[in-house]
Amino acid sequence: MKLADITKLIISCLLCLSAGALGSLFTTTDSLTTWYAALTKPSFTPPGWLFGPVWTVLYILMGLSFFLIWRKGLHTRPAAVALACFITQLILNALWTPIFFCLHLILLAFIEILLLSATILITILAFARISPAAAILLIPYLAWTAFAAVLNASIYLLNK
Repeated sequence: MKLADITKLIISCLLCLSAGALGSLFTTTDSLTTWYAALTKPSFTPPGWLFGPVWTVLYILMGLSFFLIWRKGLHTRPAAVALACFITQLILNALWTPIFFCLHLILLAFIEILLLSATILITILAFARISPAAAILLIPYLAWTAFAAVLNASIYLLNK
């Protein structure tokens, strides 16, 4: 692998991990230990310690996926569309945590995560046109986000 590719790979992974780091800033507040802890949660809620490792793996997979697209080149129309989709979903990803944990707007967070899930799916379809491997790397992210949407909806319904 060329030095330029290694640099792109590192930047791609750091970009995605940064979105996760930004979100984690909102989960270290008192909101996590007071407000969230007091919510009624469904029986299938994963233990809190699981979220960090799962999201770290997902952000790395996202970075690898984006790297595969960037490595092919961002100068074509399909690549520009794929890049716009990817950046959009990354922004939506970073927005969910403050909506849920800081603003305590569970229903709005649910609507936002549905939009995020749709954007991830659109990104997968856009990536598949350029690199099937890049698209496949995003499938676990879509699956986890869909699970998170069900969890979010359940928390909303249990705490109306």
